[in-house]
Amino acid sequence: MSKFLKSGLLAAVLLLAGCASAPRGDGPWRAAWGSAQLEQAPVANATPLWRQPMRDVSLRQIVRVDAAGPALRVRISNLFGAEPLSLDAVTVALADGATVNPASLRALSFGGLRGVDVPAHAEIWSDALAFAVPRQADLAVQMHVRAGPTVATVHPGSRIRSWAVDGNRVGLADWPEAVALEGWWHLAAVDVRAAKPLPVLVATGDSITDGYGVPSGSFQRWTDALSRRLLAEQRDVAVVNTGIGGGRLLRDGLGPNLLSRFERDALARSGVTHAVVLIGVNDLGVSHRGKPTTPESRAALLAELKAGFTDLAQRARARGVCLMGSTVMPYSGSGYYSPQPENEADRQALNAWLREPGRFDALVDFDALMRDPARPAFLRAEVDNDGLHPSLAGYRVMAEAFPVEVLDRRCEAKLSAP
Repeated sequence: MSKFLKSGLLAAVLLLAGCASAPRGDGPWRAAWGSAQLEQAPVANATPLWRQPMRDVSLRQIVRVDAAGPALRVRISNLFGAEPLSLDAVTVALADGATVNPASLRALSFGGLRGVDVPAHAEIWSDALAFAVPRQADLAVQMHVRAGPTVATVHPGSRIRSWAVDGNRVGLADWPEAVALEGWWHLAAVDVRAAKPLPVLVATGDSITDGYGVPSGSFQRWTDALSRRLLAEQRDVAVVNTGIGGGRLLRDGLGPNLLSRFERDALARSGVTHAVVLIGVNDLGVSHRGKPTTPESRAALLAELKAGFTDLAQRARARGVCLMGSTVMPYSGSGYYSPQPENEADRQALNAWLREPGRFDALVDFDALMRDPARPAFLRAEVDNDGLHPSLAGYRVMAEAFPVEVLDRRCEAKLSAP
């Protein structure tokens, strides 16, 4: 039986394209899906529908929510736009891949209005909408962009297609002329109502968390595999992925550095209780790629990385979020970075420091898990994709080894590190 037939009772009480009704219950909001935001300047060779600034275009974007609830809200982002983002209408619906269930199609509202103008460099939540969403459901968020900013706010590493079509089609389920492109546009978060506070784990970092190498629409990032494991083990923990490909801890890369976005992308997620940070390989790799290093420059980088991780831990403690650090995995097989012995020594030194007790509330030793025992500077062959990123099997190994018992802990807010 399809998921749409199973949701027949839901479909019977959903009305097509109306104003949001008040959701039943007043429990806390809980993050069910999210992504980190990057800026995207106009792309010269983009097809007309995807050309920036967008004008009179409808977008259909598919997200997989990782928490169930009787109501939801959606956060629209214009974080990097210098002009307003004008939306005439936004709808949500249950989906099966790119196929939308028309009986579940509902309109969102913003302050009771169907449309919204999101100011430059701002983000806006929709009103709450009574919409029963099951855990691990695919949700289609459809928005009609009347006028978009020159610089769009995006997440290109969606690992799933979005769809665009001319005109306002957000009240319809069938878009036969739609054009696909991978990524999410102006979409930052989906929350659901919870009957009581339940764990939310935010995983953030670089392309290893963002899911480099994962086929589009396959949901095989290590966080996807962890979500399925938690569901199978009957642990009600929502996992939210805010990794950025090419991301660094200290300096901007393909997106903002983690120090600058940690509050927005991790600590401020609704109901967050835990966060896991896997980052540092690009900080190390970029420092020596195509240029010489000196003992002084490497020592300075290590000192900066230690200070950066310490700052993340202190901010998490101040918010009562259990922070799980992660060791940096081997990358000596990477032709992109081609580390030398002294660079590998820096990675080892950083990992030794990360492993010291008290740095974080818990440590996930991905280095020990993924390295080749015979060649510790390299990933094991059975988990290696390209010498830098894990293979699909490697992502599954990461999820299976994740210490889920840590998610049973709660961390008290502390104003300073102990």
